[in-house]
Amino acid sequence: MKKIFVATQNKHKLSEIAAILTGFEILPDDPEGVEENAPDFSGNALIKVRAIASRHKGDWCMADDSGLEVFALGGEPGVRSARYAGRHGDTPANNALLLKNLQGVSDRRARFVTSCALVSPDGAETVVEGECRGEILLEPAGTDGFGYDPIFRPEGRDVSFAQLSSEEKNAISHRAMALAKVKSIIG
Repeated sequence: MKKIFVATQNKHKLSEIAAILTGFEILPDDPEGVEENAPDFSGNALIKVRAIASRHKGDWCMADDSGLEVFALGGEPGVRSARYAGRHGDTPANNALLLKNLQGVSDRRARFVTSCALVSPDGAETVVEGECRGEILLEPAGTDGFGYDPIFRPEGRDVSFAQLSSEEKNAISHRAMALAKVKSIIG
């Protein structure tokens, strides 16, 4: 079984990655002290994967950076998705601020984006991206998932990400699209 070291300690993200990349041993490695200061998802994913790749020479290493882009807000929250309301990982505050910023806005189209950066055993770098388009709901719905899942309804569905089973979400999500490309690269 091939090992992939993943630059995260986010349990939700690790669970999704392991569920999608079946047949691989997923090993978390915290890119401790790394500042995600790139202007885009790809850049932040590269910052994180480079931070752990030096510790795992000869193995596959991966990092992802994901976020939500709302078209009517010029792409916000974007790379600041996890800290949109100020404090990193404050999901209720992030969701509340996004809904507040969309009050009275009829165009609620949005997309989730994931950029996965890979470093191969020989040190080559590759970045792939996945997206899932949809819209922001007027209020949260559902209890599964994490982050913006309760307020995001993917195209072609009549429920939020948080109302889908993990299997349903993992078949259509932005992370699933990016990880399918990762899987084809790693083999």
